[in-house]
Amino acid sequence: MSSVALRQPLSLRLLSNGFLVFWCLIAAFPILWITVMSFKTPLDAFDSNPFVVLFGPNTRDSVSGMSLVDIILAIALAWFLIRKALTWLPRQVAALAPSGKSGLAWTFGIIGYVIASIVLFAVVLTFVLSFLNPLFGPLGNNIIGITTEHYEAVWIDRNFSRNFSNSMIVTAGVVTISLTVGTLAGYGLARSDSLLAFWLLVLALVFRALPHSVLVTGYLPYFISSGEWLEPIFGDAAPTLYGKPWAVIAVLVAINQPFTIWMLRSFFQNIPQELDEAARVDGCSHFQAFRRVIVPVMWPGVITTGLFSFLLAYNDFLVTSLLLDANNMTMVPAIANMFNRETTASDEVQAIAAAVSITAPLFVLVMVFQRQIVSGLTAGAVKG
Repeated sequence: MSSVALRQPLSLRLLSNGFLVFWCLIAAFPILWITVMSFKTPLDAFDSNPFVVLFGPNTRDSVSGMSLVDIILAIALAWFLIRKALTWLPRQVAALAPSGKSGLAWTFGIIGYVIASIVLFAVVLTFVLSFLNPLFGPLGNNIIGITTEHYEAVWIDRNFSRNFSNSMIVTAGVVTISLTVGTLAGYGLARSDSLLAFWLLVLALVFRALPHSVLVTGYLPYFISSGEWLEPIFGDAAPTLYGKPWAVIAVLVAINQPFTIWMLRSFFQNIPQELDEAARVDGCSHFQAFRRVIVPVMWPGVITTGLFSFLLAYNDFLVTSLLLDANNMTMVPAIANMFNRETTASDEVQAIAAAVSITAPLFVLVMVFQRQIVSGLTAGAVKG
């Protein structure tokens, strides 16, 4: 059949594309708007006139701003860094990663690239503000007010970096344990035809459907009395798990593990068993065949499952707010506390800046791993 016959009519294309654009605007508007607010003084951020919020005249006159030259350069630099993250970074990680250490290489690669991008962005814009703007005459005059004082107050004065490190500890623990157990269990269940394997999966699904508050209530007494349980092992130095990140990791792994096992099992089922048999013929043990042959083939599925595990731990509010004390609070409940207790306009804008800050790692993660995520999602949808 010719491509002309399959082409959609113009009206249908306009309708579908228009709906897609409208949905993108609706979905992206909240984060874009609070991002703009976070770079303004409170007088501009909460103004009823949207143009005042966008251009920030009070911020421009009282603090600082950006010229047309700064805006063009910032957009070009951001586009360059995003393109490099999608093309250059994966090639470098693949070329420099030691054998079997690609996950660790990706972790260090992403962290290093983000730090280098922030430093480059700051250096280039500072150079433009200091030297190039006067050379462009009226084009070098500030037209949009912008300030980073709220981010400095949140991350430095309020020590939000501690909440960030706590989130990274919880997230890394949940992802590592979930993927380790999930890959082994998913592989074993995918290669098993026993009735016991089927009922284990059903029980896992029922356990996943339980409300999170039920699990927290069940674990809470043991976390509170964990010092007494561990005293025979550690003596007087026995730790109390309540209020510590390890308690949250244990609960979130229990919540996430059924989903991880189900998802990874579906990926393993799409891999022909002939690969296992060929590896065994070549002299591999069952575990060697799993590690050296099967896991590399379904690596996109591991990354996709790891992303969902990351999002569960990174965005969790209920479990972290119930089990963590103030010193070990992660970012999401810390931001909720900021909005609940702050009364001044400056404090509210700082809370908004903190909320915007937690979206940056998610954006970088999805942009870097987009190919593996799409490949993993489509691999689970096609039998072959």
